[in-house]
Amino acid sequence: MRRKTKETDVTVELDSKGGIETGDRVLDHLLTALFFYMGREAKVEATYDLRHHLWEDVGITLGEELRSKLPGKFARFGSAVMPMDDALVVVAVDISGRPYVNLELSFEEEEEGFEKALVREFLWGLARSLKATVHVKTLSGVNAHHVIEAAFKGLGVALGKAVRESGKLESTKGLLEVRG
Repeated sequence: MRRKTKETDVTVELDSKGGIETGDRVLDHLLTALFFYMGREAKVEATYDLRHHLWEDVGITLGEELRSKLPGKFARFGSAVMPMDDALVVVAVDISGRPYVNLELSFEEEEEGFEKALVREFLWGLARSLKATVHVKTLSGVNAHHVIEAAFKGLGVALGKAVRESGKLESTKGLLEVRG
């Protein structure tokens, strides 16, 4: 999947070797963790003008790529409780057709490059294009790197569960509006 604007040029290919090279070392690190815990290989390439645009557009492109590869019937829900040193983060995903993000990241110690605002832009881009509800909540944590990395690892686990093939349509309504 490719997204090219005046601000970014982003390509995300799931189940493809090639590595992650966005030009942002922090985002590369977090995406590596996300795909590892999702259980998927991925190739991600990007150029950008501002980090804000990069993180948002990588989220949008990843959501579009995930949605394009959803099986006809998929598990829909996924969640994880992810520890990492001082951090403990809960992540829950519902690929329901209703984009929403509830992000409650908290930590005491900042670390260069690990910014709540960028995580929010990534998650909203992902949620809108995947048509998913995403909740991320810090239960405990001191260090920004640990809390945000735990969130991305948890997101990987939760997405891996949610996109798995299911034997039935996971909706009491009989319809999930995530296609198209």
